[in-house]
Amino acid sequence: MLVLSGQQPVHTLLRYTRSSAYETLSGLASHAPLRPRGADRTSPAVLDARGSQPRDGVIEAFARIVTGDRQRAIAFRLELCPDRRWRCAAVELDGQSPAGRR
Repeated sequence: MLVLSGQQPVHTLLRYTRSSAYETLSGLASHAPLRPRGADRTSPAVLDARGSQPRDGVIEAFARIVTGDRQRAIAFRLELCPDRRWRCAAVELDGQSPAGRR
């Protein structure tokens, strides 16, 4: 949320992401889609988060986020890497990747 709201630079996530997820996050972060707009300057907040473990070493999760008067959805996949660290392997905001934006 900090990266997608423009409060942290995207490179802070470099060691926590796989390359394809980092590219997606970079594309999303360039637009700061979770930055509060208009008169409401409240920071984004997580309303709900859930996940599942479809197999060992994989977690698929989603969160509902509120920013201003708008609710957003973010989905992500975490994978346990050979170095025993969890890394984000995929991410989508509102069901879109940056390439799908117009």
